[in-house]
Amino acid sequence: MSFNSFGLLFRVTTWGESHGPAIGAVVDGCPPGIPLGEADIQPFLDRRRPGQSRFTTQRREADEIRILSGVHEGRTTGTPISLLIENTDQRSRDYENIAARYRPGHADVTYDLKYGHRDPRGGGRSSARETAMRVAAGAIARKVLGPGVVIRGAMVALGAHGIDRARWDWAQVEANPFFCPDAEAARAWEAELDAIRKAGSSIGAVVEVVAEGVPAGLGAPLYGKLDAEIAAALMSINAVKGVEIGEGFAAAALRGEENADEMRMEGGRIAFLSNHAGGILGGIATGQPVVARFAVKPTSSILIPRRSVSAAGEEVEITTKGRHDPCVGIRAVPVGEAMLACVLADHWLRHRGQTGRGD
Repeated sequence: MSFNSFGLLFRVTTWGESHGPAIGAVVDGCPPGIPLGEADIQPFLDRRRPGQSRFTTQRREADEIRILSGVHEGRTTGTPISLLIENTDQRSRDYENIAARYRPGHADVTYDLKYGHRDPRGGGRSSARETAMRVAAGAIARKVLGPGVVIRGAMVALGAHGIDRARWDWAQVEANPFFCPDAEAARAWEAELDAIRKAGSSIGAVVEVVAEGVPAGLGAPLYGKLDAEIAAALMSINAVKGVEIGEGFAAAALRGEENADEMRMEGGRIAFLSNHAGGILGGIATGQPVVARFAVKPTSSILIPRRSVSAAGEEVEITTKGRHDPCVGIRAVPVGEAMLACVLADHWLRHRGQTGRGD
């Protein structure tokens, strides 16, 4: 199985399975001399960690990160940074009844069709467990970018119910179990997701990630466009089925004069009067906030019986027991932030290498 790496100069390779002894990553291309320790990574993993509310899987993992290489006396050396998290709460027996059956909506069937083999213990590499290492790599990417680039994410829709953007408050994101910037929407979502969870079902979500302080000029046309690579990174997250930048699909309903971000001069610099483009024009960052959204499908592991087939070609009915997220979009928020951070760090290093500028 190949293609376990992403990035060009800031390159991340992940390894391990959901129910194996450990998961890990190698981050290559991090410049030397950057202060880095486990304490710089752990807070981001704690935000993604399972079992923190009744709205996420009750699998109990400490997700305690260890740095095995690439750091000496608290600073990066410029050599590959190896990261490790031990799995401590696997319950592979939960999957015994579906070991030879394919979950509808899951990668079970496609892994088997491609490789002639799949890991039935929680999905193996197709499990969202792998995203913990993306979050760890994203923490390092933030250190590469420096404090001037601020990356934040929020869940802006649960199923068909979106937030009221007039009530957007970043302080609320860490104050509720949904990473929701709208306190009223978060309260309404609790009752809705409780009902879905008790019914043994699941629901999708939309997550928005925003990067402020991104230097103008990041991105490489034609085939290294910043928005194209952000879209690819976000699309690679488990269960993501759609990505948009800026206005995204809503731009199709606008007229040209509405969608174009007008410009004026302020203090000798170009100032944009709006940000329909999501901070990227022609694949190159404008210096405005980079804004992206991604849609996360409902979790495919549910208790409601669904029709399927077995590996032997039998027509069967399947229910999935065990511990699963009724809305995997919740824990996708820190993952989306991490993927955006990794892409920006990669492009910042490319930009510096091509232009000699890192501003």
